[in-house]
Amino acid sequence: MAAALVRSGLEVEIVTCESSPGQNSPLLPQEVLVKTHLLPRACRTTQWLAQTNGFTRALGASSHGVKDCIFHDNGLWLPTNHAVAVAARRLKRPLIISPRGMLTAWALFFRGWKKRMAWGFYQRRDLQSAQVLHATSQAEAGEFRALGLAQPIAVIPNGVEVPEDGIKQKAESRKQKSDFSVSEFQLSAFEKPLRTVLFLSRLHPVKGLLDLVEAWHTVRPEGWRVIIAGGDENEHLHEIKAEIGKLKVENDFEFVGQVEGEAKWNLYRGADLFVLPTKSENFGIVIAEALGCGIPVITTRGTPWEDLVTRRCGWWMEIGAAPLARALEEAIRLTDEERRSMGLRGRELVQEQYAWPVAAAKMVSVYRWMLGTGEKPACII
Repeated sequence: MAAALVRSGLEVEIVTCESSPGQNSPLLPQEVLVKTHLLPRACRTTQWLAQTNGFTRALGASSHGVKDCIFHDNGLWLPTNHAVAVAARRLKRPLIISPRGMLTAWALFFRGWKKRMAWGFYQRRDLQSAQVLHATSQAEAGEFRALGLAQPIAVIPNGVEVPEDGIKQKAESRKQKSDFSVSEFQLSAFEKPLRTVLFLSRLHPVKGLLDLVEAWHTVRPEGWRVIIAGGDENEHLHEIKAEIGKLKVENDFEFVGQVEGEAKWNLYRGADLFVLPTKSENFGIVIAEALGCGIPVITTRGTPWEDLVTRRCGWWMEIGAAPLARALEEAIRLTDEERRSMGLRGRELVQEQYAWPVAAAKMVSVYRWMLGTGEKPACII
């Protein structure tokens, strides 16, 4: 979003933290005009006094002397998020907060006692102090209202890159699938080209990977494999592999770890189906990326992706292993051409509604309205 906003004519600065030990480095925008401040990781974990948090000082320095300046915070619960809200109040800057799925019922339940304490101590007040809240779907906006948050909400889906050559290269990767797979990801267990179901996201209990393993054991289609891509969180990978071993489907699964850049897009292009069996998702950027590459998607009603049904580009099912098994069976029974037609419809959807220039234009209109220099945009509810 930062890079897309710069291309729209805004000046953007990012304030974030250095990574904690064992975590991936921050994914910084390639746009050279986005200035990024990397603060010590102690700001993320230990500095609860917002007045002394490095975020507060950095925001004050960056915004000093700037007339039209907005603070846009992403996420909740951390000392850094609290520091942004405190800085906005102290400096009298308009604040917009993007909770990023952290107010869903599942997210509030996960480590719930800590969040209940934080809600009473600071988080509710910080949210109420925002001039605008940003939701990526109508469903997420409803969650804000259910918690008693009454201020305006900007409903703006996340943007997504839409590779111009996605369909062409997908077709080429189909022709050379065996060579691509073995050379790129060392899938030596597969001696002939196989059709691929791809999961790409962080390996976390909320993503429903144990449901995927159980569903796959039920379906077990011949000539198909599952590629799991993503970084492990809280050693959930061990649980997944233990379940795979228990159900004796080891030869059907391949784990390729964290992927970024062109390696990620190659994974999409080489897939026949994309699956995200998540318990809860405020948007699901990987769904939009997969559709943008022309891949039909299977996901749950824990996401706001009813468009998969209305635009006939995927399956939007109930949460759980049994509904997932039924969706997989239906998707796998289709011909390659039928799946390709679904993927083309999905790509058209993403180009129309979720490309980055579309998302950035909506966000710019919200910023201008917050500053009193523009009309109220249609995305505000």
